[in-house]
Order: sequence, then structure tokens, then C-alpha cells
Amino acid sequence: MRIDPEQIRFFQSFARGQTTPMSPLRKFFTALATVGVFGLALMFSVMLFAVVLTAGAVVWGYLWWKTRDLRKQMRDHPPGGLIIEGEVIRESNGREDRPG
Repeated sequence: MRIDPEQIRFFQSFARGQTTPMSPLRKFFTALATVGVFGLALMFSVMLFAVVLTAGAVVWGYLWWKTRDLRKQMRDHPPGGLIIEGEVIRESNGREDRPG
């Protein structure tokens, strides 16, 4: 496979060559920028958390409000029978209920 010299020059332009060490002032500004970016990320994450929490509270409130009539009906007229471990036990009046 033949390697094109133009491609070699192109990729060498991205390679790190001989660089000079960073000056203390440049290090300071780099650290300051890092702290600033971290602060912005923290701020946006707190805002996102607040928005998600508010949306969850609104959805919960909406569902609570829409089911209030159903809860009142269930409180006023509880389902009949005694339920033990998922099985329904009902009292009969002595005669069996048979279809037909």
C-alpha cells in the first residue's frame, strides 16, 4: 500500500511537535478556566435537577388531583369480602349460587 506524502504532511500538522513548557501565568489561566467550566457544569446540573424535580411534583399533583374522586369512592364504599393473601373469601347465606 502506497502512502501519500500529502497525507503524511496533513497528519503531522496535528501531531505535537516541540513545544515550550507552559508559563506560570498560562497555567493559572488554565486552572481558572477549568474551575469556571466546572462551576458552569455544576450550575446547569443543579438547574436540571430542579426542573426535573418540579416536573415530577407537577405530574404527581396532577395524578393525585385526578384520582381524588376514585379514592373518595373507595373510602366510602370499600370492596366487599375479606381478602387474605390475594384470595377472596366471601360469606354465603347458606345456599350455593349456581347458574341456571
